[in-house]
Amino acid sequence: MPNTNNHLALKLTQEKLIASGKEFVEFFSHGSLVFELYKPDEVDKQTPHTRDEVYIIASGNGRFFSAGTFVDFAPGNFLFVPAGAEHRFLDFTEDFSTWVIFYGPEGGER
Repeated sequence: MPNTNNHLALKLTQEKLIASGKEFVEFFSHGSLVFELYKPDEVDKQTPHTRDEVYIIASGNGRFFSAGTFVDFAPGNFLFVPAGAEHRFLDFTEDFSTWVIFYGPEGGER
């Protein structure tokens, strides 16, 4: 069940994510907006998503692949992925975690 508060603290959400034993947990939703924290375990096994998404790197460093392009990332970076695009995090540090924001309709916005 997502948190319906309008404030999320990174340290607390990271602790809850680790305690869950999962790689991602939804912490907030409102309308089409879904806000998660994601921390893959050694390998990012994501497949393309049906909605547009934004990543905001919370901690750690590495490389990001999306639609044929590679980019280095660090905390605070913003990454956009349109619906259906192949993407994944690579060569990331053990402390890597990222906010994930899904929004808009299935199939993405025009």
